[in-house]
Amino acid sequence: MSAPLRQTPLHDAHVALGARMVPFAGWEMPVSYEGVIAEHLAVRSAVGAFDVSHMGQIETSGPAAQALLALLSSNDVDALAIGGAQYSLLLREDGGVLDDVITYRLEAARYLTVTNAANHERDLEWFRAHAAGFDAQVADRAADFAMIAVQGPLAREVVQAIASAPLPPRMAVGERTLSGAEALVAGTGYTGEDGVELLVDAGAAVAVWEAVLRRGARPAGLGARDTLRTEVCYHLYGNDLSTERGPIEAGLGWCCRGGDGYIGAAAVERVRAAGPAEKLVPFVVLDRAAARPGDAVLGGGVVTSGTFSPSLQVGIGMAYLPAAAAVVGTEFEIDVRGRVRRARVEKRPLLKV
Repeated sequence: MSAPLRQTPLHDAHVALGARMVPFAGWEMPVSYEGVIAEHLAVRSAVGAFDVSHMGQIETSGPAAQALLALLSSNDVDALAIGGAQYSLLLREDGGVLDDVITYRLEAARYLTVTNAANHERDLEWFRAHAAGFDAQVADRAADFAMIAVQGPLAREVVQAIASAPLPPRMAVGERTLSGAEALVAGTGYTGEDGVELLVDAGAAVAVWEAVLRRGARPAGLGARDTLRTEVCYHLYGNDLSTERGPIEAGLGWCCRGGDGYIGAAAVERVRAAGPAEKLVPFVVLDRAAARPGDAVLGGGVVTSGTFSPSLQVGIGMAYLPAAAAVVGTEFEIDVRGRVRRARVEKRPLLKV
């Protein structure tokens, strides 16, 4: 018997808004409210709010917290200032990607790492297994936080109206009071738009959610979150990232510091030096169709993300292609549900915002 789906602190608020709820990574989450296209365009033109409380959080603290994170994280944790945010990868020794994460440095020796929902328990055990020998503490904070992403050109204006102080800039984090609730406010997001992500006590989640909706944020679900992130070519773990491929193939060499010092570094450097056999590329579909994850590329390759773009009004996605074919302007063919559709490799991002 499968385990019952978990519910976020905002579950009843979603139901009251008429959200269509679906299973996602063990959680019951809103996929849409009034429709994916309407929610997508609301974020691009004004402001939307997403419940992302299914994401996990791991706190690392103590004198050797920085050293532990430097071992686990592909990016340069030593360069992360207090109040800063950093995108990074957790890798196996063979270079396979365990997760992509955001780490916030809250204090000199205290960090908070946000994990993907489906990977949280595995990530937590990975942290704990490698903490042996370090003067550092690893704590599961996932149950302590609800997380709300407010995104779009008007997102900061909406959140600033309920905030006790100016909001942190992009890729920074700070403590603020939001409608009377203590919160961590981070200048991060998954849409390509300006905006913030709010980490609040689970008991305060409904009040903060309702406050941003009253000020004009439109509720948006997982459907719009996926179309928005695909337009700007943000990776989705389990689709574009997995243990079967490494960072260089995925175009994420920029967040892998040179040399050794972190788990998987040697494997990354070997692929960096030799060149990858395949590369992840963004594409547009030239025929009237939308490719889907798992669709085969004729001649070799596979679609890992695919959807219809509400902004561009065309089928878009990302695919792993042989390196020789992964060149901007190259045309290729995809088997889309038994029909051959033409596509073309494009520059990243597909949509500039």
